Amino acid sequence: MKRSLAAATVATLLAGSVSACTTEDSPVAAPASSAAAPSSAAPSSAAPSSTAPSSSPPPDCVTATLDGLDLPERVGQLLMIGAAVNAPSGLGDTVRRYHLGGVFLRGRSTHSAAELKSDIAALQKQAPMPMLLAVDQEGGSVQTLKGSDFPRLPSAQRLGAGPAANLRDTTRTSARRLKAIGVNLNLAPVADTVPTSIGTGNPPIGAFRREFGSDPAKVAAAIRTVVPASQDAGVLTTLKHFPGLGRVRVNTDVSRGATDTVATVNDPYLGPFEAGIESGTAAVMISSARYPKIDPDAIAAFSKPIITGLLRDKIGFAGLVISDDLGAARAVTSVSPAQRAVRFVAAGGDMVLTIVAADAAPMAGALINKAESDRSFRARVDEAARHVLEAKKRAGILPCR
Repeated sequence: MKRSLAAATVATLLAGSVSACTTEDSPVAAPASSAAAPSSAAPSSAAPSSTAPSSSPPPDCVTATLDGLDLPERVGQLLMIGAAVNAPSGLGDTVRRYHLGGVFLRGRSTHSAAELKSDIAALQKQAPMPMLLAVDQEGGSVQTLKGSDFPRLPSAQRLGAGPAANLRDTTRTSARRLKAIGVNLNLAPVADTVPTSIGTGNPPIGAFRREFGSDPAKVAAAIRTVVPASQDAGVLTTLKHFPGLGRVRVNTDVSRGATDTVATVNDPYLGPFEAGIESGTAAVMISSARYPKIDPDAIAAFSKPIITGLLRDKIGFAGLVISDDLGAARAVTSVSPAQRAVRFVAAGGDMVLTIVAADAAPMAGALINKAESDRSFRARVDEAARHVLEAKKRAGILPCR
């Protein structure tokens, strides 16, 4: 697949053409929100061995696949673009042109499982490589798929108040339904804690009872149940919205200025995220709120101290880091779509999520341009692409070449 990275490639890309989730009453549903360093060892002064070196082992599946991708193809893996859940085939050209790594099925649907399975399979056939196929299937007000084949799920608040066995069974059954139609990634569970002092005064989470509880220890216990129940049934999980949306007073989908003035790197409200990571979650979603005690200069989606410093280095998460919607969310509208993608990846993010299909061209073009002119950013793109491929391997959809 190696191809020249001439300027013509970028020109072609530029010519082409999800923050807190909106509820089912919203006109457009966004996803609910909301390379190793070289050794420094000196060369050995010992005489070279006379024994011929053994042949190197073949590369693993992820490395072999990554090695077969050129820069535009690697950049494509970093993009998850929204497609209408009832008509996903409309994104087919974008899938092919930009080598998309993933698609988010946006909106709400009551289509049958058979219809959805056929539509998803047809869209996957358009992809040069199988894609991560995501939905928002939290339950309560945030449930992409409904109808006779996808019964209504209780809210997280209701499930969190009940027995763990019920939470486990509900999660497992729902995941099996998703797996059966070709969905391999759920943008859930919500790991945010909403304190009782705020409750429904928290627009993105509490107002819709999307939290498992008001005590981070209780939320953490629920997350420890949900993550293995879903992933063992074949659907990867996404903890959201790191480092937490439970204390903000505005919704990042529709407003700017969402700020948590309390959160620190030692915040007890990080406990549910840590529990999910310890339980093996494949992905973590980054919020688009501000956390001035951690980073006074940027929203979380563009913050290296939050994504790399806190999530990667301090907590130790090595999986897939996905953005909240960087397309239609009001929280990011002061930044161009192209720079939203560049700033998220530069901060340590892996997969840029946007519900706006037209964002694919400027985002891909900007990522390619930056990678061609900045060696450290190129290394970051390669690392991010590897994380996407590793998630695909976990989902069982990565073809070895």
